[in-house]
Amino acid sequence: MKKERSVQSFRKKRTKRCREDVIFDTVTFLVLSVILIIVAYPLYWVVISSISSPSAVSSGDVLWKPIGFTLKGYVEVFKNSAVMRGFLNSVIYTVCGVLINLVVTLPTAYALSRNVFGGKKPITIFYMITMFFGGGLIPTYLVVKNLHMLNSMWALILPGCLSVYNMIVARTFFKSNISEELYEAAEIDGCSQGKFFFKIALPLSKAIIAILVLYYGVGHWNSYFSALVYISDKDHYPLQLVLRNILITNETALSQTATTKAAREALREKQQLIDVMKYSLIIISSIPVLVLYPFIQKHFVKGVMIGSVKG
Repeated sequence: MKKERSVQSFRKKRTKRCREDVIFDTVTFLVLSVILIIVAYPLYWVVISSISSPSAVSSGDVLWKPIGFTLKGYVEVFKNSAVMRGFLNSVIYTVCGVLINLVVTLPTAYALSRNVFGGKKPITIFYMITMFFGGGLIPTYLVVKNLHMLNSMWALILPGCLSVYNMIVARTFFKSNISEELYEAAEIDGCSQGKFFFKIALPLSKAIIAILVLYYGVGHWNSYFSALVYISDKDHYPLQLVLRNILITNETALSQTATTKAAREALREKQQLIDVMKYSLIIISSIPVLVLYPFIQKHFVKGVMIGSVKG
């Protein structure tokens, strides 16, 4: 018993933290708490503003909790059939775009990670040059036009089907985690490069695949400029472009001058409602990414850190 007590007291002495550690941890906790509040409060404010009374939002009374709970902003957004059509278009563009991105990025990264591939260095340099120099908007538009991809989802997917940065991250991941010894062992058993890629490399690369899905998916979902340039048919608009046009149309309508008191009052109420609609649109466009992130979070640190630091 005495021996056990002495061991326990010794462990307590060893784990006892010095004053400097306590001060450091306290300061770190306070600083990170302040940063958390700075980052989280604007997001929280957008949420409570989207469900608050338009007059309360416009007057600046909404600070910590919703005032005059209402869903008018969401109702006005979903009254427009173009929103649901744009939402469906964005889902299609994102799913198809991510699949094509993976089909192009993963084999390219795998090939450039293998030592047996002799031309990997000049090809890698060629890819890296495109990160610093581009053809510009007009030449790219002419290429898309000559390929007859205008007003189609391919104009939004194919020009950016490969991100060089993501390819380099995936290449480093393959190089750091798929060893040459593993391939040599598979080669002895008669495994070809293609079979090794599909049967061994891909199953061992779930972390980097999840990260690429997140990166590419968020990029496709938030993109609107490419649609603004290449898409003129409103039936093919993605959600982000639909939401942008809704806000611009409403703001244009509000720019008209009102002559009577009733008209000015109606104009003021409409302005208040549009202010709430803006926050509702932010929430609606952010929901898919917020839903996707928890499923990928467990792979995020592993995929990014191993893929971009090692090697």
